[in-house]
Amino acid sequence: MTDEFSINGQTVAPGSRAMVDIKLPMLYTHDHLTMPVHVIRGRKSGPVLFVSAAIHGDELNGIEIIRRLLQLKRLSKLRGTLIAVPIVNVYGVIHQSRYLPDRRDLNRSFPGQDHGSMSARLANLFMTQIVSQCTHGIDLHTGAIHRGNFPQIRANLDDAETERLARAFGVPVLLNSTLRDGSLRESAAEMGIPMLLYEAGEALRFDELSIRAGLRGVINVMRELHMLPPGKSRRKPLAEPFVARSSNWVRAPESGILRTLVRLGEHVKCGDLMGIISDPYGQRNYQILAPTSGVVIGRSNIPLIHEGEALFHVARYEASHDVADHVEAFQAEYEDMQQPETIV
Repeated sequence: MTDEFSINGQTVAPGSRAMVDIKLPMLYTHDHLTMPVHVIRGRKSGPVLFVSAAIHGDELNGIEIIRRLLQLKRLSKLRGTLIAVPIVNVYGVIHQSRYLPDRRDLNRSFPGQDHGSMSARLANLFMTQIVSQCTHGIDLHTGAIHRGNFPQIRANLDDAETERLARAFGVPVLLNSTLRDGSLRESAAEMGIPMLLYEAGEALRFDELSIRAGLRGVINVMRELHMLPPGKSRRKPLAEPFVARSSNWVRAPESGILRTLVRLGEHVKCGDLMGIISDPYGQRNYQILAPTSGVVIGRSNIPLIHEGEALFHVARYEASHDVADHVEAFQAEYEDMQQPETIV
């Protein structure tokens, strides 16, 4: 492994770790901000993996996943290089906001440019300082405010290397997701970097199951890349994940107050009752029926609903009963863990 590996002008030697502070545009109060980047290099050569979180400033689970990842003693046996960025959108985290101060979505601003808007400059900085030096990437996300997501991987599963890593991650739901204009995944793909997007939980909330599953998933990918040694074998291996090639949101036909009748990860059949919208005075009710069979991978958590709002996200599968069994086993495994800080 070459000694020449640097970020923001700071060189990190093989077998060492460092935290690099990348300077960001200051606040209008003239307070200085930095993006802390953790770099851990193994003594032996291997892939260069970035793990990032809080590209949307209100999505917090990923911050905790990376905190736990950096505490693992197994990293002493690392091959290659791990670049961990717990908070990409520092401005958004400060303000508990999805967006940057210019009201732009950072994940629609890639690859950016060094003389553009604030979001374009931050995107360009992340691409040039971090992504351009990597061979693989994992970006950690949650659902939006008042909207929860069941743990899932979204990726371009038509790419063989990306699909291999998505299956290794270890969640039951894989969603073959097209690349969106201006997204980090799109820009990474254009550079030939396979990348996974992990979605789980809700904005501005910690969800322990989502955090545990995300941490285990990152470790699984690092083992698949031979960056970490194999771990203890499971007593009962998890089933192969199921790939959803399509999904759709079920939207509210009327405004009112929603009573939700299905859980995240639950299997529904076409025509099943998923919820009921009532007016505040209990005089009118509207049934929300599943338009297709599948698994609920996202849902609204707030009962106050306007007409047209997205209520339930359903991923379609040919064998939904098998998926439901896999989801149940997955939930039981992580809920039964006694040591939330310890994932081996």
